[in-house]
Amino acid sequence: MINMEHGGLYYTFLRWTKWSKHTSILYRYLESKVPEYELPPLLIKNDGSKVKNSNDWYEFRRNELLNLLKTHEYGRSPKYSGGLKYKVIEHNELALNGLAIRKQIGICLHPDDEDSIMNLLIYLPVDDEKPIPLIVGLNFYGNQTIHRDRRIILPKTWIRNKESYGITNNRATHDSRGVRSYRWPVEFVLKQGFGLATAYYGDICPDRNDGCDLGVNNLYKTEKNASRKVDDWGAISAWAWGLSRAMDYFEDDDDIDEHNIGVMGHSRLGKTSLWAGAQDERFSYIIASASGCGGAALSKRSFGETVKLINDRFPHWFCKNFEKYNANECNLPIDQHMLIALNAPRPLYVSMADRDLWADPKGMYEAMVEADKAYKLLGTQGLPDGHKLEVGKHFYGQIGFHMRPGGHDVLKSDWEHYLKFIKLHMK
Repeated sequence: MINMEHGGLYYTFLRWTKWSKHTSILYRYLESKVPEYELPPLLIKNDGSKVKNSNDWYEFRRNELLNLLKTHEYGRSPKYSGGLKYKVIEHNELALNGLAIRKQIGICLHPDDEDSIMNLLIYLPVDDEKPIPLIVGLNFYGNQTIHRDRRIILPKTWIRNKESYGITNNRATHDSRGVRSYRWPVEFVLKQGFGLATAYYGDICPDRNDGCDLGVNNLYKTEKNASRKVDDWGAISAWAWGLSRAMDYFEDDDDIDEHNIGVMGHSRLGKTSLWAGAQDERFSYIIASASGCGGAALSKRSFGETVKLINDRFPHWFCKNFEKYNANECNLPIDQHMLIALNAPRPLYVSMADRDLWADPKGMYEAMVEADKAYKLLGTQGLPDGHKLEVGKHFYGQIGFHMRPGGHDVLKSDWEHYLKFIKLHMK
């Protein structure tokens, strides 16, 4: 049970007592246990001077913030100079019983390795005037899981086993078709006039502890078999890099409106969408669902999933430097309000759920409040007047958000807000 009165989040612990693995950290769901903290300033440059205007932001502070986040959290991706090839595997004008155009594109991830392919699945509405606005996001278990469409190509790469999804021996099967369709309401999105594109994140970097030695990170190593440097890119940076390669393709597809592309992700892929948007300003709209620690939630609150917990469980997600702040968030020279601000002034939407305390809804809200300063500096509305964190309420400023009842998931009702928000800000 959550009570939002007096600005606090409180939780009844009875339902967590059986979660023995984490019983020692149950206190992290009590607001009274949140430590005192001071956020690093958003609008003070490294030399101590104030960011006074948009010129200061674009010429100085934005680059400083990017460098800080690359150094201390996400790592440095290799510079991309273009030249990657892609192949149109399929182009079907009468997919989904005539509702959609379906395209399946193989994007080569390295110029010298034609076997490393990210398969991009695209649905576009048939009858709408071209070019079409589009939302792109990565998925967890393969493109075939978003719809029962039997023409979707099954991934050949490693996938985490989940027998209830029909995924065994770390390979996708036909039984896994459509098992995550509730998260991807394809027909609904198409009928709203948007295209939808997705790729399996494991095509880019396997989500396992040794993933950075197996995926695209390994392809771009300057020294083969070398260990990761302390600021080398982790999996989240790799997945964000893959989203930018999808964006490269969209720019070449005349059916797609390259100036109205939204990037969306849930949970760890919500962290990814925020980081992709921060680095690649071609994404017009950024949507993050339940992104939590390493995403939209403030690290210094040490609430729900903490820096130590996330690094211990997923050491491949971030750069090794981030491990220095395990149970040491007070010394972080960054925090997630900076990540949100790097997406300014573009429209950004954060969705959360009241029972998903692991992702720290209040920490996400407070990060948005801090990032609002950058949005307003750049001449946008930022958060709308009267905003507050309340179950069942939604707010559509330049920064938008809602907190629905429920747990850690993304639902059709969330998508309804995403599309309304984008339509409000459409170019």
